[in-house]
Amino acid sequence: MDRSGPPKGNERRTGLFGGTFDPIHLGHLRCAQEVKEAFDLSQVIFILAATPPHKLDRPIISTRHRWNMVKEAIADNPCFTLSDVEIRREGASYSIETISSYHRDLKEGEKLFFILGADAFCEIETWKDYPQLFTVCDFIVISRPNFDPLQAPVLQSEGFTKEDPGDRFLHPSGHFLYLLRVTPIGISSTGIRRVVREGRSLSYLVPKEVEKYIAREGLYREVKHSL
Repeated sequence: MDRSGPPKGNERRTGLFGGTFDPIHLGHLRCAQEVKEAFDLSQVIFILAATPPHKLDRPIISTRHRWNMVKEAIADNPCFTLSDVEIRREGASYSIETISSYHRDLKEGEKLFFILGADAFCEIETWKDYPQLFTVCDFIVISRPNFDPLQAPVLQSEGFTKEDPGDRFLHPSGHFLYLLRVTPIGISSTGIRRVVREGRSLSYLVPKEVEKYIAREGLYREVKHSL
């Protein structure tokens, strides 16, 4: 069911789905598909983070490998595309810069949604210029085990008002924040990296082409990787 109402006229809706995707897995893809269907999105843009400031405590494999894996994973879905906007930008990858860039390029009849997990939303107050994020587009917060977005202090501190039904909140800027419960899939990139190190199969955890790529390139076999 479309949580934000039917598109108005020829409105084109775009979802921005950022992440390190180290590696991308079936949980990412299923979430993206369910968001697309629930909000009648025209496309979901996967935005690869080059240097995520919140993940500097561990090595991340090269941007080239992560780019290639996402490209393979979404190749058969015409509604999924891959963006290099954060790769082309020097320095750390900040969501406010990425979203603002897309917002500046919006044409008449286009609408943006920023997609993130409840775990990320619960720590959004640590993000750069986070109050501005809510003024440029609507938010879709997807469910994550053990994280309750309703307990996030930002809902109160940024003046969100709960609407009916209770999974929608109005920001003073006029933009909305939606809570979406998606099919729980117990897959994580951390777990996948561990599976590879232990020499076990990746079947039914990642798309077949991603599994082949990881094996061909010898990824995740060691704890540390060159950047």
